[in-house]
Amino acid sequence: MEQVNTQAEVILGVDTHLDVHVGVVIDAVGRIKGTLSIATNPSGYEELLIWAQGFGRLDRAGIEGTSSHGAGLTRFLECKGVVVIEINRPNRSRRRSPGKSDPTDAESAARAVLAADATGVPKAQSGMAEALRTLSVARRSAVKAKTQAVNQLRALLVSAPSSIRGALLKVNTAHCVAACAILPEDDERNLVLASLKMTLRLLARRWNALHEELHELDKQLTRLTKLAAPRILGRFGVGPQTAATLLITAGDNPARLRNEAALAALCGVSPLEASSGKTSRHRLNRGGQRQANNALWTIAMVRMRSDARTLKYVARRTAEGLSKKEIHRCLKRYIVRESYPLILADLADSARRA
Repeated sequence: MEQVNTQAEVILGVDTHLDVHVGVVIDAVGRIKGTLSIATNPSGYEELLIWAQGFGRLDRAGIEGTSSHGAGLTRFLECKGVVVIEINRPNRSRRRSPGKSDPTDAESAARAVLAADATGVPKAQSGMAEALRTLSVARRSAVKAKTQAVNQLRALLVSAPSSIRGALLKVNTAHCVAACAILPEDDERNLVLASLKMTLRLLARRWNALHEELHELDKQLTRLTKLAAPRILGRFGVGPQTAATLLITAGDNPARLRNEAALAALCGVSPLEASSGKTSRHRLNRGGQRQANNALWTIAMVRMRSDARTLKYVARRTAEGLSKKEIHRCLKRYIVRESYPLILADLADSARRA
């Protein structure tokens, strides 16, 4: 006969950092049972679990930063059967009231779970969405560095002597970089010109190296996206980059998003009520993940230019008096509604293949 654990439930709250996690345990009525600091390694996680279970039955834990500093602890606790709840950083007014310290933040995390103020489910970080996320992190930094390199190169050429500027400053970026990359490494008596030529040559070579790196990243990103998201890629205006961004936003366990409205809120495209008195209106949602919001913006722009169905919609809403920006916001919300079941189906297929 199965034994039932009759111990009183306790709740663990954890404030996470790079090298140290601080845990606080409270009981079912909110009384603090203890505080513990641990190292961020498997033995520290084991120590925290055994310590917390010494106060009672540990079923739930609230953790800040489940996708960053707390990712390792989150995976460990979930493997041990503890339900991990993601804790958002409290607003400033709530943080000012009790003061700021690691034990205080850990206690706030535990109380948020006890009061059911926190209900978020952490991302799984164990499937195709996580693979796409790591590639996207590298791609974003490479794009930024590549843009910075060419901007610096052009800025130097603008102020360079006429002989160098006339020969190297070209409208086409690739031609400009190619000309700078083959500058001779000769002995220049003028130290200013020698330093300028060396800098232009190095910036051009950096740009070329980042260009090759981006080519490899885009190739791998496209391959994985075609494998992971064939349904959403088949929709008009959706490319590998935008599809990958939407999959990353949903995560490897998109069931944590209860419905398409939850995904819309996560992408920052859910309309927010802004009515007052006799005025009834909605305002722009500036929350959510901005990369996902930008991906939806790109899809909407493509459809507004060349999709017949979208063009009819735009014409109808324009006749109703909506501005182009308002129509664009509506389209992003509809794109989420269309994409949500496709994302669920694509990620479910990826999980079965894995």
